[in-house]
Amino acid sequence: MLRFFAKYKFFGVVLLVLSAIIVTIIYQIYDTDSTFFSPQKKLPIFQPSEVNSELVDTTVQYVKKYHTISDFSLVNQNGDTITEKNYEGKIYVADFFFTTCQTICPVMTDHMSKLQVKLEGDEDVLLLSHSVTPEIDTVAQLKRYAIEKGVNDSKWNLVTGDKKQIYDLARKSYLAAKDVPYNKYDLVHTENFVLVDKKKRIRGFYDGTDPESIEQILRDIKTLKASE
Repeated sequence: MLRFFAKYKFFGVVLLVLSAIIVTIIYQIYDTDSTFFSPQKKLPIFQPSEVNSELVDTTVQYVKKYHTISDFSLVNQNGDTITEKNYEGKIYVADFFFTTCQTICPVMTDHMSKLQVKLEGDEDVLLLSHSVTPEIDTVAQLKRYAIEKGVNDSKWNLVTGDKKQIYDLARKSYLAAKDVPYNKYDLVHTENFVLVDKKKRIRGFYDGTDPESIEQILRDIKTLKASE
């Protein structure tokens, strides 16, 4: 028995040294890149049936899969027609606001401005803000507001247009506004920022008044870009 161990002692030492080297290499890889052993993070794809029913039109509340943002045609702060084609193949953040709002809108707009700065130079990501009072927010009004808020026209569209279309987009596509049943096609916009992927699917909802949520949007955009 002793002769057996003496014979294979050399191989045992070599095996022990190799094992130590392999363990050290694996530890270093894990220490520098924690994603090495973990699956790539993916954002959920939100369906109308999963969202607060107060924010979703009754005609789509039952939808459990394949939900996407509908086609649209609106006018931006420069009088240009903006459609889904302008956002084709892009990731974008959408919200609903109005220029005369004195409560949550100024904060939301400031946070959109922050996103604009952080995403400057990133041609894959755009911003889209819909007016919920198109009868007040004319092109001229939106232009004044855009200048005041430092809107970059190539990155961020403020849009107005047909009231019913905006209502339907808010409640049937973006799932981001409450209904006002006593006034047809009126709605109460919320603080929601909506993250939309390149396939027009909703990938996240965020509190547009919360600075931490804005940081989360930026992190989720990175995650989304890495997974597409």
